[in-house]
Amino acid sequence: MVLVIAHHAGQAYGPTGGAWPIFDAQRAGILGPFFSVNAGFFMGLFFLISGLFVPSAFDRKGAVAFLQDRLIRFGAPLVIVGLTLGLLTGKGVEVAHLWFVAHLLVYGLLYAAWRALGLPAWRPGLPGHGTIIGYALALAAVTFVVRTVLPIDRWVTVLGVLPFEAAHLPQYASLFAIGLLAARGQWLGRLPTSTGMIWLRIGVGLAVLRYAYALGGDVLPRLAGGGFTFESLLWSTWEAVMCVGLCVGLLVLFRERYRAPGRVLRWAAPNAYGAYVVHVLPVVVGLQLALATVSLDPLLKFALVTVVGVPLSFLFAAGLRRLPGMRSVL
Repeated sequence: MVLVIAHHAGQAYGPTGGAWPIFDAQRAGILGPFFSVNAGFFMGLFFLISGLFVPSAFDRKGAVAFLQDRLIRFGAPLVIVGLTLGLLTGKGVEVAHLWFVAHLLVYGLLYAAWRALGLPAWRPGLPGHGTIIGYALALAAVTFVVRTVLPIDRWVTVLGVLPFEAAHLPQYASLFAIGLLAARGQWLGRLPTSTGMIWLRIGVGLAVLRYAYALGGDVLPRLAGGGFTFESLLWSTWEAVMCVGLCVGLLVLFRERYRAPGRVLRWAAPNAYGAYVVHVLPVVVGLQLALATVSLDPLLKFALVTVVGVPLSFLFAAGLRRLPGMRSVL
């Protein structure tokens, strides 16, 4: 969640390919690889973690309570933020960064439908290196095919309310499904530490390689541009393998190192979802607007917005959760 806030903090100051409410006159080129490494794995990791919790929540609550909980927890922020941003932008409904929440709502409804139909709950065996490599290569291939038509940062809206970036949709949907399988097979607790550390090294190594390639100048936009090209295939493969490496590796790393989180993490954990909902507006964009007329290096502005924005987002979320009825939403 901290990395998500930092990613959005940098949107005003780096070479982003997406839309953002404010842009600084100067840009820090080093934020380019920061954006592409983040985009290559961290939302996929969010979907994987989200999928891990769905089966147990459904089993514990039952179908009706599960759906009610999803509609309140995901639907209420979507309506409130969507209408508020829609009024500010004149777009009617604008969910912005809450596209992730909208996807989780849809995926939760699909999972509930699967269970309601009585379809089998597959409990697969623990994946080894061969299975992990096979998934990474399959993800790379599907991603490449999708990007021949819809490249990175090309967004599509379904029914006028559900935005998605097709270039990363194979990663998001498949990792959510893998989270469901991992929950049933108890993979997170059973995956060998050595396996996790090998994949962590692969993921980190490929992320570092992206920063090294930043010295390659104009080759990078061409690699990420999409289309039926060798460069696009190379980028899709790099991203898929890095994503798999970091998703497997980070989960095992945190399993081993943070079994007993300290006081700060115990406080932050229940406020993480609320921080996701509120961090863009008013926190990050508010801080960026406050610095808009200040003459500072863009990297320094990025650092300031991140350092101030991270705790402020969590504090804001914690304050909202103290209001009556808000704990069921945030």
